[in-house]
Amino acid sequence: MGIVKISDELHDEVRRASSIMVRSINAQAEYWIKIGMLAESNPGMTFTEIMRQQMAPDAIESEKAAHE
Repeated sequence: MGIVKISDELHDEVRRASSIMVRSINAQAEYWIKIGMLAESNPGMTFTEIMRQQMAPDAIESEKAAHE
């Protein structure tokens, strides 16, 4: 695990979003990073398509295996 330095303004945005989404600040930042990585590696996909792909049963199972 490492430390990522971000601007105070971005940290405030993460804090506000985490409160709304009922996630920890770290979980919200991790979510945004993951979605950003997926968006960059799949530029032709919309956010909805990316989320649909990530919610597919095989994606969920591979994510579980990665954390075990």
